[in-house]
Amino acid sequence: MAPSDAMHLPMTSHRPRAAFSLLEVMVAIAIFFTFLFAVMMVVSNCLSGARHLERPLLDSSIVASAISLTNRLTEGSASGDLSEFLGDTYNGCPWSTETVEALTNKLFAVHIQIEGRDRGKNVQSEMTILLYRPQSESGSLEGATLHR
Repeated sequence: MAPSDAMHLPMTSHRPRAAFSLLEVMVAIAIFFTFLFAVMMVVSNCLSGARHLERPLLDSSIVASAISLTNRLTEGSASGDLSEFLGDTYNGCPWSTETVEALTNKLFAVHIQIEGRDRGKNVQSEMTILLYRPQSESGSLEGATLHR
């Protein structure tokens, strides 16, 4: 081989490559972040679902069950906050009741209304229950005067 032939030979190295090319690194980062964002979306959805399960929907039956435990009813209105029954999670959810004698045999109609915000929306729950309470005082249908 002549010295002029050595100059025209391509320079090849038989050493193994020690680094990745820029394109390989960029593709690996793109795959990694795609996977990372997919995992973050799944975790976010799971946390959102857990938040919805933490606080059940507002329901008038909670107040109705408390009223049904009484032996005597009096005509009139009452109000309070659901936190009385369910703890601080329901702070700021007011309830109100209006009790009237439905029939002269001491059958009372109790109209229950709950208002509050749940998941960013105004929620209202209403219910009317009939309760027979023979030990209650006479109501307006039996000639008693109504004191409010």
